[in-house]
Amino acid sequence: MGKAKAKAKQVKGKLKETVGKAVDDKDLQAEGRGKQMTGKAQETAAKAAERLKKSGQ
Repeated sequence: MGKAKAKAKQVKGKLKETVGKAVDDKDLQAEGRGKQMTGKAQETAAKAAERLKKSGQ
């Protein structure tokens, strides 16, 4: 997954978390936080893959 898709997942997660807070839905908030964390991990992996590719490995 590329950095752009990972960032989009983070944004969607933040939106879900915000909506969950607005409607007082703890499950939706937790789902949103989970998506954000997944997106951050995927973004980190994509960055590492780019660095590895640039180093010629």
